[in-house]
Amino acid sequence: MKALRDTFGRQITYLRLSVTDRCDLRCTYCMAEEMKFLPKRDVLSLEELERLAGAFIDRGVKKIRITGGEPLVRRDIMTLMARLGRRLEKGDFDELTLTTNGTQLHHHADVLASLGVKRINVSLDTLDDAKFETLTRRNRLSDVLRGLDAAQAAGLKVKINTVALKGVNEDEIPAMIEWAHGRAMDLTLIEVMPLGEIEEDRVDQYLPLTAVQDKLQARWTLTPMEMKTGGPARYMRVEETGGALGLITPLTNNFCAGCNRVRVTCTGEIYMCLGHGDKIDLRAALRGPNPDEALNVALDRAMLKKPERHAFDITERGAAPAVSRHMSVTGG
Repeated sequence: MKALRDTFGRQITYLRLSVTDRCDLRCTYCMAEEMKFLPKRDVLSLEELERLAGAFIDRGVKKIRITGGEPLVRRDIMTLMARLGRRLEKGDFDELTLTTNGTQLHHHADVLASLGVKRINVSLDTLDDAKFETLTRRNRLSDVLRGLDAAQAAGLKVKINTVALKGVNEDEIPAMIEWAHGRAMDLTLIEVMPLGEIEEDRVDQYLPLTAVQDKLQARWTLTPMEMKTGGPARYMRVEETGGALGLITPLTNNFCAGCNRVRVTCTGEIYMCLGHGDKIDLRAALRGPNPDEALNVALDRAMLKKPERHAFDITERGAAPAVSRHMSVTGG
């Protein structure tokens, strides 16, 4: 079966598959405080998610990242992980991983490791209890730290994802890097993205990572690395700490030329680009006649619609977001 390749010659080898739009946190840059979640009937069943993932594997996808919302709040999520783990063990694809906020990780770390998951990303923007509660609208930092302990005890390699937020955690970034590297965890900084209607203005949140990198270079020696993890991050070694620092810069350093990924929501909509609203309904294909054939036709259509680059911009106060859907809807 032919590989998934867009009209710009980029092969899609990386699927980010959302299993739920629900989350047990309410991060201020990601979700509105009063979120309206999808009715359960609209969300793909675990069997449908498995079949969908299989269709991508058959078309050459080598890495699958399970996302949300918060994937570990999905009921029976380990059933899906186990089924995908069996295909991973057979060599049908190369890597199964997930992105989590860490609050439920202490319940699942051992099982994840037993199913072939080697590494995970944990979203964490601060180590300060009060700041964490302000950012997430929940008092759960102790649960996240407990989850990190459990993950490392289970042998999982952990990377911390930190969204850089102006006036919120920018002064804490060096300390977070030292903390992560001291625990043998890499850390990736991410620029805030204009996704979804939220209570705050994106201009007030946006911290260019070019400015952050300048400050870090005045403090430490940063050496570019050839390290690749399948996503858009550029990595450098912090010589003084010995750890890797990643930068994801959709606004200050566009990375679209090498895009190898698509995102599928928990309702079965494939978004070819995080920064565009174009989507194709895969759920209809899954639930209609001849689902395997219909899925492949839909995936071919998706490749024709994948844009050359995203349309993110944070320059004008009060401007509408690049796309109206929240990050929690699209998936990580």
